[in-house]
Amino acid sequence: MIDIKFIRENPAQFDEAMQARGNSIRSEQILGLDEKKRKKIQLIQELQAKRNKIAQEIATLKKANSDATQILEESKKVNQQLVAQESDFTIDNELQEILLTVPNIPASDVVKGLNENDNIEIEKFGTPRNFDFIPQAHDEIGEKLQMLDFEQSAQMSGARFSTLSSDLAHLERALANFMLDIAIDHNYTEISPPNLVKSDAMKFSGQLPKFSEEAFVTTDGYWLIPTSEVSLVNLVAKKTLPENQLPLRFTAYTPCYRREAGSAGKDTRGMIRQHQFKKVELVSITTQENSDLEHERMTSIACTILQKLNLPYRKILLCTGDMGFCSRKTYDIEVWMPSQNKYREISSCSNCGDFQSRRANIKYKTKDGKTFFAHTLNGSSLAVGRTLVAILENYQNANGSVEIPQVLQNYMMGKKKISC
Repeated sequence: MIDIKFIRENPAQFDEAMQARGNSIRSEQILGLDEKKRKKIQLIQELQAKRNKIAQEIATLKKANSDATQILEESKKVNQQLVAQESDFTIDNELQEILLTVPNIPASDVVKGLNENDNIEIEKFGTPRNFDFIPQAHDEIGEKLQMLDFEQSAQMSGARFSTLSSDLAHLERALANFMLDIAIDHNYTEISPPNLVKSDAMKFSGQLPKFSEEAFVTTDGYWLIPTSEVSLVNLVAKKTLPENQLPLRFTAYTPCYRREAGSAGKDTRGMIRQHQFKKVELVSITTQENSDLEHERMTSIACTILQKLNLPYRKILLCTGDMGFCSRKTYDIEVWMPSQNKYREISSCSNCGDFQSRRANIKYKTKDGKTFFAHTLNGSSLAVGRTLVAILENYQNANGSVEIPQVLQNYMMGKKKISC
């Protein structure tokens, strides 16, 4: 959530940022409600002062045994007006609802742009493999290995679900353990968090109300997490942390659930875009001064994983029109997919600044007693399913078998190849 004070003091800058993000909200709409709210607060204060003054006058009249009937009647009217004002939250709720739909302000070094075509490539690693045969897509490879099922999965759960078995199920687990070990080596604390959360937890992390149509919700109001970022950020919700405890770094391997609303016709085959997938997530809670360095550090961890797996990738700086709702700056990591002959997103690492902290009331206190909102960051390290897809496609052989990256072989009990 954006600080209303920033909008008051920088209306033109706010409008420019919203335009760059493709959002129709403007400062005039917000500041109009803000002015009404401030006038209401002023009226309440005036009524409170009047009530107190009348109370003193009543006490004086009673002490002098004088008639206080008229002023008691006035006191009653003032109290009724005060109760009416204090119990009317219409303006407050309207302003809050609008602020909850306002995306974060982009950082100054984020380029303006409309969509992914305006993103900037920062670096590349590796060279896509030259195959001496026509490479197959991951779903074809997995089905021919008889270790990746879509048909029976669709029968039990519907479209955009899959089942892994045998060595591919083992490879998925190996990847998760490998990613967690790297995160732990970089001083992240492993967490096994709840996968069902309340509406406030979704709101605090920026998922609600913006992404309500994208998430699954139970009949009794619990939400299935779309990413463990939700749970990890909420570990410190409503807390004031000592500055010397920061940064806090959390990592978790969880299932994630998304409706993929609006993605009809996109990636309908395979494991690229599913309703249920697994991911190793990184979340950092840090100070305002250190969040940019923490962002670079987090992104480098995701890159390190792909380097160790020897998978070609590129690092992209997202433009204003392609960033996520909560982010002030995002790097996407895209891995090479031979069957599509292009790079596909496998990780997003975002610096949210104090955007989530203002929603979740996450603060830190400095040595001299000053209190500030913390900065939160999150990144996929990595989407396990998409990493498995990349391995199947980049390490495939002409006979349908798949080599196991050397760095994973110990996690696979020494196995070097997957075959029928």
